[in-house]
Amino acid sequence: MTKLFIYGTLKRGYSRSAALDDQQFVSPARTLAYYRLFDTGAYPALVDAVPGVAVEGELWEVDDGCLARLDQIEDVPRLFRRQPVALAEPPDVTDAETYLYQLDAADLRDCGARWP
Repeated sequence: MTKLFIYGTLKRGYSRSAALDDQQFVSPARTLAYYRLFDTGAYPALVDAVPGVAVEGELWEVDDGCLARLDQIEDVPRLFRRQPVALAEPPDVTDAETYLYQLDAADLRDCGARWP
């Protein structure tokens, strides 16, 4: 099982949440302030950034089959890359991953701590 921090269309109640229907929701989650969240129009884009903000999202435990499907949905490695993420909450989780945006976010609108 992989712990996965999600922050956009995969969250409960959003357009791609069905991709996680058979997986385990762990808790609401928040990153350390090492990231920025941008709006592409159709979905959010998380990028490494200093200074950053603490981005709000959800923590899930997903199996290998689901992770492979999510990698396809997130167009890894062209559009996003999956990598470790630093979480502030829950505080005892040190091995979570997330999807970081691979393209230039310079012209995108900053979302602050959450999307939308």
